[in-house]
This record gives sequence, C-alpha cells and structure tokens, in this order.
Amino acid sequence: MQQFDNTMIADASADAWRERDLAVLWHPCTQMREHVTGSMAADGRHDYTLPLLPVERGEGEWLIGRDGRRYLDAISSWWTNLFGHAEPRIAAAIARQAGTLEHVILAGVSHAPAVELAEKLLAIAPREANRAPLAKVFYADNGSAGVEVALKMAFHWFRNRGVEGRTKFIALDNGYHGETLGALAVGDIPLYRRVYAPLLAQALFAPSPDAYLCEPGETPADRAQRAADALDELLQRHADEVCALILEPRVQCAGGMRMHDPLYLKRARELCDAHGVFLIADEIAVGFGRTGTLFASEQSGVQPDLMCVSKGLTGGALPLAAVLATQAIYDGFLDDSREKAFLHSHSYTGNPLACAAALASLAIFEQDDVIARNRTTAARMAELAAPFADHRHVADVRQAGMIVAFELTQRGDRRTPFDPTARIGLRAYRAALQRGVLLRPLGDTLYWMPPYCVGEDALQLLADTTRAAIDHAVEEAACD
Repeated sequence: MQQFDNTMIADASADAWRERDLAVLWHPCTQMREHVTGSMAADGRHDYTLPLLPVERGEGEWLIGRDGRRYLDAISSWWTNLFGHAEPRIAAAIARQAGTLEHVILAGVSHAPAVELAEKLLAIAPREANRAPLAKVFYADNGSAGVEVALKMAFHWFRNRGVEGRTKFIALDNGYHGETLGALAVGDIPLYRRVYAPLLAQALFAPSPDAYLCEPGETPADRAQRAADALDELLQRHADEVCALILEPRVQCAGGMRMHDPLYLKRARELCDAHGVFLIADEIAVGFGRTGTLFASEQSGVQPDLMCVSKGLTGGALPLAAVLATQAIYDGFLDDSREKAFLHSHSYTGNPLACAAALASLAIFEQDDVIARNRTTAARMAELAAPFADHRHVADVRQAGMIVAFELTQRGDRRTPFDPTARIGLRAYRAALQRGVLLRPLGDTLYWMPPYCVGEDALQLLADTTRAAIDHAVEEAACD
C-alpha cells in the first residue's frame, strides 16, 4: 500500500490545538465521534477517525495550518470563496465600512451599502424577453434563511389574494436547499431529512433531471425532457395545491454534484407559467460564476420569479443572502393590513459590513473579467479531469464550469456502487489532506470547486492528489 506523509497528524502543537477544540466545539455536519483520536467502528475493523485541520490563516487558494503546512482549498470553504482567502479588495471594503457603520436595524432605516447592493444585484440578475424583470431585494443572513424567505413569500402571496388552497411546494428528488425546517422540507437527501421528517411540511417531489440517471442510449437532454414531462403530470394533478416549484439550476450540489441539461429549467419555466405557479431558483451554490455564467439560470434563458443567492455573494468573506423578487410579488403584499405585510425579519438583515463585502465582490467581477478568466480555468480543469474517465473506479466525470465531479464505484460503472460501510470518500479525504489538499467528498463523490484564483501548479496538485487519494482509499479498504 502507498504510504502518505503523516506530518500533519504527528505535529504536537496541532495536536494540542485539536484537544482544545474538541473540549468546547460542536462542529457542523459532523459525527463528532469521528474526530476522537483512535475511534473505531463497532466491528473494530474500520478506522473512522476524521482528521481535524487547525487553520491559522488563508492566502489565495491556500489554507495555512497552525503547523505551517499549506493546504489547497479545493472546495472553496463550502463553496463560498470566489477570489481566494484574504482578498485585499474585499478586506479593505469591510475595514472602510467598519469605520463608519457596522450595523443598524433595516426596518424603518436605510443605509447606502444595502441600497447600492440591491441596485447592482437587480441590474445583473437574469432577464427574459417579454417578462417583467426582478425588481425588489429582500436580505437574509444565509442561504437556508434566504430559502425560507422565498418559500414564505410564495405561499403568502397566494394567501393575500384569497387563495387558501395553495399550500404546497414542488421540489426535485435529490435536491437540497438548506437545514432550517422550511428549507429541509423541500430537500430530498435522506441523510439530512429523515430524522426531522415528523417536523416538516409535506412537499411534492418531481423526478430529478440528473444526467447520471440516463437510461442506455439516452442523452442528458432526453433525460431532462423525460423529467420535465413527469413534472408536467405532477402539476396537472396538483397545480391548485401548489404555490411554487423550487430547484437548483444546472447542478444539485449537496446531492452529489449531479448535473442536468439546461433544457429542464426552460421547460420548468414554461410549465410554471402554464399552471400559475411561481418558479424559485436556488442559485445559492451555483450563482456568481460557478457554472460558467454569472447565474446558472442564464444557460436556460430563464428568469425566475424568486431567486435566492448567498455563499459567493460576499466572495466568501461574510454571511449574507438575498432574495430577488418580481414587482408583482412585491405588490401582492401592499395593503392597509399588517397581516398582509411580509413581516419576516432577521436581526442582521442587510448588515452594512456584509453588503460592503458583496459590493467589493461584484466590483471584482467587473475589474478582473472573472467570467472570461473562469472559462480558461475551467478548460484546464477539463483537461486534467479527462483521464479519470478511464480510471477503474470512476463511473462518471462531469463538469459545469468551475465544478468537476467524479463518481466512484467498485468497477467504474453505474451498477456497482461501493458498500457505504467501506467509507471510500472518507478514506480519500484523509489521503488528500495528508498530501496538502482539502477535499470534502459527498459520499463517494469527489469534486473540485476551487477559488477562481487557482493557479496551474495548484490545479496539477489537485489532479495528482485526487488520483492518488482514490487509489489509496480503495487499497486501504481492501486491506481491512
């Protein structure tokens, strides 16, 4: 078996910090038992230890540990970081704003960063011919909160019009929209949803257009068409109960970076119009250049009725979300009755520091011609990923702009997934970390989603490490 450098694991200073951390912190999306040194599975054979990486600082696409080692942030710190860590233009904008106004209530109060950011977001939002543009911005604190806002707006709009029966949402199989209860209700990943199912509103789920699910001889466009036909049937049966369809355009990220043809969103837009249902585009992870265009919806030529953005909105510097809505939706809440007002609120709604960071992030898109540069980087990522199609344990290599994903299976086909207890993804994660690359697999799907500033040497390291990590994970599992 191939041996990896264990310097990170053995560093005494880093070990001391890990002990300090684990004494007080409960980490997100983590089975904390896996962080306990030497913890083992119940059968005593599989080592489930999950390395805890103490990070001191960041520089561009790199994270620097407390032990001085450098790690390529191959997942953009949960898909948030666009231009690299400690980006000086964003840092300077935050510092300037902190010297004048750090926060103020946004109810009954206005401030320049919130207004200017809303103006810019509306100016760059997807537009569709012969459709009134997105016209209003409502701020929230994070992506899940933004989804909650959009869901409530869609439901409340119908209620304000005296339509009581439209209480359900349609979402897609394998979709994910966040962890708050409303967002979780329109998600379909059992790992996150199953435990909380008794607390959730009942949504309707339509088949995913996921191209990985293509039947033999079927193209991604065929699969998208077939899924759209199923959506049409669902809407025909339930349109009078449904207020909105919510989906992630182009890529179901938390669902394993599963990708679909842009045709699906175009058909979904047509079907929503035909049945009088709002279309909510969750662009939280796929927006701001991730899939090759500024917003993924653009690839379908579609403008949603409500669009949720977050993550890269501030370049990954501060938490902020925004929900863009049409004028018609906004007007549906104008009334003498406060019960018809949209009274949703967060203490930090429209925080000036976060808005300043977002304004700086949007300015970088203009100054650096980011989308054009991303196309060049994405082409290089495609070149480096192409050889994986012949790897004996890779069933699929897929790409959407700056996102590349590798589906790992036992025999490199779609019929032989690994036994989940083998923890191939976790093993690959550990092997990559020891080589200086931070991957965070989604089950047995490895993916690349680096900051846009990633350089050639880093990309080569990413490709070499991914291959080595896959081989090591499979060999290690076979030895257990």
